[in-house]
Amino acid sequence: MDRSRRFGQLWIAMAFFGGGWADGSPASAQGTPPAAPSASASCPGDDSGLKLPTGFCATIFADGIGHARHVVVAPNGVVYVNTWSGRYYGNDTPHAGGFLVALQDTTGAGRADVNERFGETVKSGGAGGTGIGLYHGALYAEINDKILRYTLPTGSIVPNGPSVPIVTGLPLGGDHPMHPFAIDRDGSLYIDVATATNACQSQNRIPKSSGINPCTELETRGGVWRYDANKTDQAFSPAQRFATGIRNAEGFAIDADDHIFVTQHGRDQLHANWPELYKPEEEATLPAEELLLLKQGGDYGWPECYYDGNQRKLVLAPEYGGDGGKSIGPCATKKAPIAAFPAHWAPNGMALYDKQQFPSHYRNGVFIAFHGSWDRAPYPQAGYNVVFQALEGDHSAGRCEIFADGFAGAVKAPGQALHRPSGVAVGPDGSLYVSDDIRGRIYRIVYRGGSGASADAPSVTPCPSASAAAGEISANDAKPPEGTHPDAGAADAIARLPVPPGATKAMVALGNRIFHGQVGGATCTGCHGGDAKGTPLGPDLTDTEWLWGDGSYASIAKTITAGVPQPKKYRSPMPPMGGAQLSPEQVSALAAYVWALSHRSIATSSRTLSITPGA
Repeated sequence: MDRSRRFGQLWIAMAFFGGGWADGSPASAQGTPPAAPSASASCPGDDSGLKLPTGFCATIFADGIGHARHVVVAPNGVVYVNTWSGRYYGNDTPHAGGFLVALQDTTGAGRADVNERFGETVKSGGAGGTGIGLYHGALYAEINDKILRYTLPTGSIVPNGPSVPIVTGLPLGGDHPMHPFAIDRDGSLYIDVATATNACQSQNRIPKSSGINPCTELETRGGVWRYDANKTDQAFSPAQRFATGIRNAEGFAIDADDHIFVTQHGRDQLHANWPELYKPEEEATLPAEELLLLKQGGDYGWPECYYDGNQRKLVLAPEYGGDGGKSIGPCATKKAPIAAFPAHWAPNGMALYDKQQFPSHYRNGVFIAFHGSWDRAPYPQAGYNVVFQALEGDHSAGRCEIFADGFAGAVKAPGQALHRPSGVAVGPDGSLYVSDDIRGRIYRIVYRGGSGASADAPSVTPCPSASAAAGEISANDAKPPEGTHPDAGAADAIARLPVPPGATKAMVALGNRIFHGQVGGATCTGCHGGDAKGTPLGPDLTDTEWLWGDGSYASIAKTITAGVPQPKKYRSPMPPMGGAQLSPEQVSALAAYVWALSHRSIATSSRTLSITPGA
């Protein structure tokens, strides 16, 4: 179908893309934004490392600005970014200065030469946030449990006065404490109030824990709330709920016909928590991620239902009596998605493309930043890209396409990815901006491929279907030729690991295979990384700091067996045995391997100094 129809000017400001301003933009000290680049077949200065469709080029617009979440672009070309801190990033030291960042390119080089920070700081009690948007000449931003408004004065790209609270008291804590949002042309402020838990279980993420029925969490979480962007000092209230049954709606887009689209992060751990109902590979393939058409009063199914990409329908969750995808029950009355994507890709920011720079193929569709998976282990992790989904009115039009890839670098895994897409926004000249929340990079993507039939129908890479297979187990102990495989020499490295008293080298070797998912169905690498050096979800196991127990072989085995229902520093609990069904012998072997990892440096130092342990 023809998707080239232009939308009218949108008088909206999205949490994730640059929209129109009802009363004009604040004047920049440098005037209007630089013009879009002229068409050229080459990509001079493209140092992004991204893989893009033919004709597109990218530059690193800014770098090292902190954990950059969502982004919005003003009509004068100024890029505003909200940055975050805390448990999602291992409680590392936040970037100095305010959590909000204003970036400007005054030379037309595709890189910001102006970088100004403002807003709340660590000293003022701030922790940053995710949501950010523009409306009626002002910047709106999430900070802690609030949505604040900043006035942008004439002649400056940053505010010179205090912020004003628009909404306060938003729920914090739990698995999803962020509050992305969008503002429509009339000033309705739609806020994602995501769930505190994975599936509203009596014990969050614990195997065979039943769902709370009714799920009382839905009174204050798990949906989209609506407020008025024109009013101040509005207190969060259950009464303002607009739609329910949404686990985490991080991406918003609103079109010229006032259709509201949101992304949905599907639930985790179907096999880990219900191994008698789901195969190990279904941990990686179920459920699908979703694109929803948001309707007032709509119920999208969480926690009772999840979307099965193989069957293309909502099915009953095991916590609520489901039988592995056969029963539907109350899910027959819930609202299904308009598009589905592979499991656990984690859709974050979303932007409607309504400009002219890109070929008409992209007009009026949405770009979605997929943050990347962790719960596909021990199968290959996936996502870590930006995809394009075509739309026709209030529904999707065809399969999604992988638009930008290469953010993660050589390894797509939460602990090893160099960059992870988080936000996406469209500039006034039609350029696309993508934020990375690992190293604080902002990418700018432009089209230089010219015009004509080939431009209108560019060569595209389809996304894998939502029913695609999990793939092969990604970590193995084969011994490929040296220098031709990243795992070359791995078996020798395992053989050199120290052995705890009471264990054997064979147990350490078996523990390595369990850790990497080759035995027992464990998903350890999803939270601790393939190299065991930790991710935002789980600690570094090669370190000598122990959050639970004393680091002894026995205490490690005890922690593995019991799990960690209430983590001290990380946001997600670890179920007993990591959600796997391990025998006592396998627990002992896994504990021996973890002990060996944490004592590797000690053993190496002892050998180097010719000192025996305990001497």
